[in-house]
Amino acid sequence: MELRLSVVQPETLTGADAPKNVDRAVEYIRTAARDGAKLVMLPETYPGPYTVPVDYSMHEAMSGVARQEKVYVVGGAIEYVRPDDVGHAPCYNCLYLWGPDGARIGTYKRTTPPGPWIYEGGKFWDFKYQEADELPVWDTEFGKLGILMCSEVYVPELSRMMALQGARITLLPAGLWPPNLHETWRTLIWARAIENLMITATSRNIPDGGTGHAIICSPEEILLESRRPGVFTVTVDLARLEWLRDEMDRRVDGLTPWKTKPGIFKQWLRPELYMGYRSEIPACSRRPAAAADTER
Repeated sequence: MELRLSVVQPETLTGADAPKNVDRAVEYIRTAARDGAKLVMLPETYPGPYTVPVDYSMHEAMSGVARQEKVYVVGGAIEYVRPDDVGHAPCYNCLYLWGPDGARIGTYKRTTPPGPWIYEGGKFWDFKYQEADELPVWDTEFGKLGILMCSEVYVPELSRMMALQGARITLLPAGLWPPNLHETWRTLIWARAIENLMITATSRNIPDGGTGHAIICSPEEILLESRRPGVFTVTVDLARLEWLRDEMDRRVDGLTPWKTKPGIFKQWLRPELYMGYRSEIPACSRRPAAAADTER
């Protein structure tokens, strides 16, 4: 089975123009659909709202375009922890999944790190972040899908939890990060694909004057990489993915029939070994919110 997967890397509007991101997102999704995409990923908190007050909604538009184009859509926004809140009340940072019938299939609320964190008081984001406590995956017509967020790529156990729940694909829509972290991100996005035998993907917002880093990885290669704005679509081979998961690592004379280690979930797991360990890392105090928009 093959899947056409698109990641959107938008030139994100800010300030009073932020609500216009919704109409732009609709057009990006239509562009992806014209290129054959069946799954379209937008960045973290795009098309928004991405800052308080939460004064517009993208849900109707995203549902509508998913239904019209018959695609799965992942997009982001913040929402108040308590739906009746206003102003600068605590918010979850959310990624939503809509199906090709327009129905919202699920919501991922960022879990890591615990709040408060550096979303409050920045030039791009400004909201009181509240962490959530669930790591769901969702059934789709191309298998189970996991969603994480941005720098959660630095926490490998999160992607492993997606894989252990059966996720073939884990999307990690990103927000912003400093350009000097590009190589770290590239390495980690691919590492999560390699160690979990899954498809991983990311893209980020590009504010005025910025650069992006759209990446789509299989366990065996980086399928796509671009730092410019746009809609990027590739074909991912899910049958190959399942073959790698079913295969066992073994001695092969000459070239191997794979470019990564197969059998990750058959040969390389020893839960009876891991369960006896407890972390000896001392608990760190939560750092206060910072005023700078840096890595997310």
